[in-house]
Amino acid sequence: MDTLPIVLMLLGASVAAVIVFRRLNLPPVLGYLFVGALIGPHAFNLIHRVSAAQHLAEFGVVFLMFSIGLEFSLPKLYAMKRIVFGLGFLQVAASLLVTTAVVMLCGLSWQAGVALGGALSLSSTAVLTKLLTDRLELDSPHGREVMGVLLFQDLAVVPLLILIPSFSRPPEEMAVMMAVALLKAAVVLSVVLFLGQRLMSKWFFIVARGKSAELFMLNVLLITLGLAQLTEFAGLSMALGAFVAGMLISETEYRHRVEEDIKPFRDVLMGLFFVTIGMLLDMPLVLRNLPLVLAVLVALLFLKFALVAGLSRLFGSPTATALRSGLWLCAGGEFGFVLLAEIKKLHFAPSPALQAVLAALVLSMLLAPIVVHYSDKLVLRFAASEWMLRSMALTTIAAQSMGAEKHAVICGFGRNGQYLARFLGQEGVSYVALDLDPERVREAAAAGETVVYGDATRRETLAAAGVARASVMIVSFADVHSTERALAHARDLNPALPVVVRSHDEKDFERLLAAGAAEVVPEALEASMTLASHALIHAGVPINRVLKRVRHTRLARYRTLRGFFRGGSDRDDEVRETEQTRLHSLPLTVGAWAVGRTLGEAAVAGFDVEVTAVRRRNIRALEPSDDTRFEIGDVLVLLGSPAALALAEARLLKG
Repeated sequence: MDTLPIVLMLLGASVAAVIVFRRLNLPPVLGYLFVGALIGPHAFNLIHRVSAAQHLAEFGVVFLMFSIGLEFSLPKLYAMKRIVFGLGFLQVAASLLVTTAVVMLCGLSWQAGVALGGALSLSSTAVLTKLLTDRLELDSPHGREVMGVLLFQDLAVVPLLILIPSFSRPPEEMAVMMAVALLKAAVVLSVVLFLGQRLMSKWFFIVARGKSAELFMLNVLLITLGLAQLTEFAGLSMALGAFVAGMLISETEYRHRVEEDIKPFRDVLMGLFFVTIGMLLDMPLVLRNLPLVLAVLVALLFLKFALVAGLSRLFGSPTATALRSGLWLCAGGEFGFVLLAEIKKLHFAPSPALQAVLAALVLSMLLAPIVVHYSDKLVLRFAASEWMLRSMALTTIAAQSMGAEKHAVICGFGRNGQYLARFLGQEGVSYVALDLDPERVREAAAAGETVVYGDATRRETLAAAGVARASVMIVSFADVHSTERALAHARDLNPALPVVVRSHDEKDFERLLAAGAAEVVPEALEASMTLASHALIHAGVPINRVLKRVRHTRLARYRTLRGFFRGGSDRDDEVRETEQTRLHSLPLTVGAWAVGRTLGEAAVAGFDVEVTAVRRRNIRALEPSDDTRFEIGDVLVLLGSPAALALAEARLLKG
């Protein structure tokens, strides 16, 4: 089979799998693995030569290591050094030792034990980071432990990728090979880091002066692949060179732009890599050895949980924090598949054992979101002290709000929450603020602010804050899922309570209103109105007219500002293209179906599209009525998602 048909088959199957797994709220990585298992030689055998796809997919590992290098920050490592190099190092080392001992008891070599231990010791950075962000737990005690351990695990991949291939040599050759590899690594890294730190920022400045996105992207690819090739020439792995390239760029001011530019390459190639890993999964063999697979899965989850929880307690964490860290980190991760691919090449383990480990890693990643979801209930059940700590936290919140009546409840005491509190204080309105950053709470409370540690997305926390007696609740963070949870609890506790929420822009406006928000404040639109207000005043428009215009816009719920015309320089950072509403201009030419018909007859509202304006003979009429009759030469301004706009355009032009 030629390379192009293989790539097309991989891409087509991957698209279908990611759509399905996204709908099921499961990590796309699992979709790629599932596709690989189906089309690989052990199932439908649609692709006979796995090696044909693996060569391209190996670049996915290169770009993934480059991304990790971008996250590598010496100040960040220093600030978390106790967790990263203490708890993180001990977790990986203990996992290697325990796995090696178990594997040797099963009759395999110590090399197989170390290699498999490295694969099983790692957790999923992508999955766990997203879960921590979605649950607003990045700054929690267990969140910091999880992130510190994940950071060390990511760093540990580099030496493991160098170490494991050397195990295929005899002991004396392996020692020489390791010594030579370490010497080469030291020389290459010293030269690259010494020269790179001096040259990288200057070189990127020269490239950026070209003001060309293509040039900038080509430069990133040149540096990434060039350093990867350099380390491969030196007898080291390409992944090490990519990691160093990312580390060098992380010290420049161009880091965030590079991260965005490289993300599409990384995600696509990593997807292909995981598909090729899925091809290694022999489902008939796995089913025949199902007891072994389940035994490996149970051992993986319980041993990693016990190790992490025990080490966390050893480092002085409370029992509840230690249990949470263990539950979060007990599953496997995507880098485990990278190491398993190396192990398979070197034939360290028999096929049934390798298949059992591979299947156990896949199943553990499937279970990871479920374990995290029930982690709080499990901790409350098994950590007696957690009940007391939770009760004390709620008591602290209740003590702050006990004497308050008709007060404001501020959810989130970041920059926006603190500015809001100052306005409320100036008007004599009492408030209780909830925040999940213990350092911020300690500093603000010491300064006299009525802020307490508490999760605003929990019903009991809002009840303790006196939501039932409050006059208003304000959600100052812009996470939509968390805002919806807070709205649901507030509605149950006090249905008449007005809740003001914040959003990034207008895309979640209707969704949050439907969830029960009294007002939604899109910060992008408010910034535009403030900018326009200052500009109009300086242009000579009377201030009373400007204030009236702003007031009218707010009363109309930003109707005239919603949507904008998109260009090639606009990016959807975290929103899929199909979900982003936008404005679109549609000229009505001779033969258009809508000519001579009214807006009501066109019925574009049925496609979730709104005609916000009609431009006729260079005169623009905003918010046309249903009786507006279209003429040849009219330009309609439509507001909607790309898919809805396409349907509405077909309707207006063809009927």
